[in-house]
Amino acid sequence: MPVTIRLKISRDIDTATEKKVLKLRGCLIARGFTDIIHFEEDGPEHYIHYFTTETALVNEAREYIADCIVTESLSDTIELLPEKG
Repeated sequence: MPVTIRLKISRDIDTATEKKVLKLRGCLIARGFTDIIHFEEDGPEHYIHYFTTETALVNEAREYIADCIVTESLSDTIELLPEKG
């Protein structure tokens, strides 16, 4: 059964940080966690980016995202939200 993974991302980010966010999104697709990443507004300061993945890949995807947040210094920009599903 598919599970939805959600990321809360700040709207007000510089170009370098935006490139890191785009790189993360591209890597999630390239690694086969999902085919598409959706986004919606979450008030004036944030977006919610979300995608569905198979249950078997949830832990691996969340670990990859958490690692990228730390490695790319995105902890002030991206918050990994609890999954839905």
